Amino acid sequence: MKWRLMSDQALRLRSWDDEFVVYNNLSGDTHLLGSAAAQVLLKLQQAPSDAITLAESLASLLRVEMMDESLAPQIENLLADLNALALIEQTRF
Repeated sequence: MKWRLMSDQALRLRSWDDEFVVYNNLSGDTHLLGSAAAQVLLKLQQAPSDAITLAESLASLLRVEMMDESLAPQIENLLADLNALALIEQTRF
C-alpha cells in the first residue's frame, strides 16, 4: 500500500533542533512532530511511497541498520499516525 500527502496539502514545516511543527492548511491544525515523522512527510512530498521503501530510504537518516526488522513496522505505525492527523492518505498508484 502506498501513501501520499493529502490532495491539495501544502506542506509547511518549521524545525527547532529535532522537533518539527507542521501546519495542515486543509484543517487549520498545527502539529508537533519528531524528526522521523517530518522526514516521512518530506519523502512523501517528493512522491508516493510504501513503508518498506520509506524505511530503506530513511534508514541512514534515522541512523539505524536496514536489517533492523523493527524499522518497517515503526514506519507503518508512523504512517497510520500521520493518516490520523489527516496529513497523508492511501493511494493505489
